[in-house]
Amino acid sequence: MLEAKAQGKIRHIGITNHRLGVAKEAVLSGLYETLQFPFCYLATEHELSLVKLCRENNVGFIAMKALSGGLITNSAAAYAWMEEFNNVLPIWGIQRESELDEFISYIESPVYMNDKIRAVIEHDRAELIGNFCRGCGYCMPCPVGIEINNCARMAQMIRRSPSANWLTPANQEKMLNIENCIECGSCKERCPYGLDTPALLKLNLADYKKILAGEINV
Repeated sequence: MLEAKAQGKIRHIGITNHRLGVAKEAVLSGLYETLQFPFCYLATEHELSLVKLCRENNVGFIAMKALSGGLITNSAAAYAWMEEFNNVLPIWGIQRESELDEFISYIESPVYMNDKIRAVIEHDRAELIGNFCRGCGYCMPCPVGIEINNCARMAQMIRRSPSANWLTPANQEKMLNIENCIECGSCKERCPYGLDTPALLKLNLADYKKILAGEINV
């Protein structure tokens, strides 16, 4: 890439990944102008320190999964929180034109951190931080075809978006495929967040079955 840059074939070099150690090494290497890394208001001190490291080393920080793959549903809160980091440019992951309109409106009429937004963020952090799947997909593919990146976070997705979308026959089939897990452990080994993915899949399936049986309302 450096040779290509010297030849004028490219102008900029950036890197993207999900592993904190690799990200820090890249920032300190002096080889990259930008780092793209998962960052949202569910971030821990580790991600916050990475943002600081980028600032200190003049590396631009591009925040992917700024809505945590759909788990964050309050766009105003997400925008206000991200605005507090002047060296971070978020990728919002727009799916609908209405969502695009929301973010455009925040540019025209900025939203800022206040007690109401802070309360939303604290509620989400209490509910979501910890043993939850970010949906990055590094665990894929599964040898028996389990759609891990959605199935391992179904308990959150089905509660934070219209549940009917996740209860279709096709999605039921995908969730029930968890029963075919062969415990190979490859998904756990590849998870950049150190999650016990097989156990997480089973927890989400148990919750999903209770929802199907009407034992839990969503």
